Amino acid sequence: MSPALPSSPALKYLAGYPPALIQQVQGLIAEGRLAESLARRHGEPHEVRSDKALFDYCQSLKERHLRNAPPLDKVHYDAKLRVLQHALGTHTRAPKVQGSKLKMRREIRIASLFREAPANFLKMIVVHELAHLRELEHSRAFYQLCQHMEPDYAQLEFDLRLYLITLELAKT
Repeated sequence: MSPALPSSPALKYLAGYPPALIQQVQGLIAEGRLAESLARRHGEPHEVRSDKALFDYCQSLKERHLRNAPPLDKVHYDAKLRVLQHALGTHTRAPKVQGSKLKMRREIRIASLFREAPANFLKMIVVHELAHLRELEHSRAFYQLCQHMEPDYAQLEFDLRLYLITLELAKT
């Protein structure tokens, strides 16, 4: 028998997680402590507000961890990316003709909600999108690369899901 899906619509971000973990999160929500718990662990904001600052931030991480990866042509915040469609960031590749050569144009878009999100969550999503420069699919190698660039990647991904839940609960 498969575990039941989370009962609250906001808990859709935890689909696939063990029921015991979902119950813990439901307990924190019921006690009104989920947002406080996240703020304690990830409250520090970042200064990466502009598209240029975001490009520089991505380039810095890329140079530190992925020196031989293909260059990035553009990195920017995108207000059109919607969390509801599960797009917090995207990595796109598009061919472009330059003289007689065909080159690949690489672009990263980060959802605008990360302008105001805690610094750890911005780093997690940037690491995720940078990993796509080397690994296109969400494979074991992809997640190993994410862990290499950010050792706390798995925990940050989970905490980001909790952060999205707090944002949804704040709307209601």
